[in-house]
Amino acid sequence: MLSVILPSYNEEKMIALAAETIGGILKSENIDYELVFVDDGSRDATWSIICEVSQRDNHVVGVHFSRNFGKEAAMFAGLEKADGDCVVIIDCDLQHPPEKIVEMYRLWEQGFEVVEGIKEDRGRESFLHRGFANLFYGLMSKATGMNMADASDFKLLDRKVVDALNKMPEKNVFFRALSFWVGFKKAEVSYCVRERVAGESKWSTKSLIKYALRNITSFSCAPMQLATVLGVLMLCGSFAAFVVFIVSLFSFVNSVAGLSCLVLLSGGCILSCLGIIGTYIAKIYEEVKGRPKYIISNIVGK
Repeated sequence: MLSVILPSYNEEKMIALAAETIGGILKSENIDYELVFVDDGSRDATWSIICEVSQRDNHVVGVHFSRNFGKEAAMFAGLEKADGDCVVIIDCDLQHPPEKIVEMYRLWEQGFEVVEGIKEDRGRESFLHRGFANLFYGLMSKATGMNMADASDFKLLDRKVVDALNKMPEKNVFFRALSFWVGFKKAEVSYCVRERVAGESKWSTKSLIKYALRNITSFSCAPMQLATVLGVLMLCGSFAAFVVFIVSLFSFVNSVAGLSCLVLLSGGCILSCLGIIGTYIAKIYEEVKGRPKYIISNIVGK
């Protein structure tokens, strides 16, 4: 059986359409399936519509969070509740083309254990949004040693991959990177991002920046290494400033302004490094508390 996980947040206009569209495609291909909608603490009628759809369609399972825990938590909740021999994660807004699920499933039948959805085109995005996304994935690729430039959450995972991910105890998780990290036999399916049929995007540039910072610090130590690099550069700069200061004493040149700039620069670098270290200490604090990734308040369907 194939489990399709659909994280959902304020998607009241898309639930029924997504269930009908994906279900129709899989039925036409004679693929046994279940649709697992994970309501991430929506503020609209998303959960009530999931309940209605599950009553009409016994393929639909609904999971309801007690509050908003984020998309990463919703995906991992879906992985935990999925019963399929393989699992596909797809956005509820159908910007990931659902017909590609069949292509992924056929590759899984050929023995591939992870089938990555690779973006050929990101669709319509603002220049700032696209530039920041390219910067983030470039940094993540260098930090992890894995090419994540065109990666997405849209992918198929074999049951053994799902079990490996479910065994990971950490609270701060980055699904897209972890699914790379676990390894296994991989294949790729390319797709173009589609425009939304209904509703609005929940991702603003601000929320994407927060998402990027949270994930890069949860998966990589690269920012800590950046703090080390800044320290080395400032050390070199201090030697250069010392030489300039000695020369200025003998040449009677006023170097107060230059030294002031150096002090300000040093202070800025030190505070930045402390901020990076503080972020990692906060991550450690969250992990040590051992709180769950999410809390489920209700489940409907089989």
